[in-house]
Amino acid sequence: MTALPLQIIDNFLLQYNVGQALLAAFILSIVAALPLKSAKVIGINIVLFGAIFVLTPASMAPVEFTFLGLGLLILGPMVLVSSR
Repeated sequence: MTALPLQIIDNFLLQYNVGQALLAAFILSIVAALPLKSAKVIGINIVLFGAIFVLTPASMAPVEFTFLGLGLLILGPMVLVSSR
């Protein structure tokens, strides 16, 4: 029963690398957190995805996504502190 959805997801993800899939998940999670109107939630989300981008192996995603992760790790705490 679960094989069909996994095949659909697998066929979709074969066209993209891991960095692009994580970037899409990051954008969707930011859009999903906007109705909460909480800068703390968005700041935590930015820090979390920054760590995920940095910890993703270089063989799975281009190096540009590591630099994006470093930028998010710098931006996230600023958003979090300014929300207090």
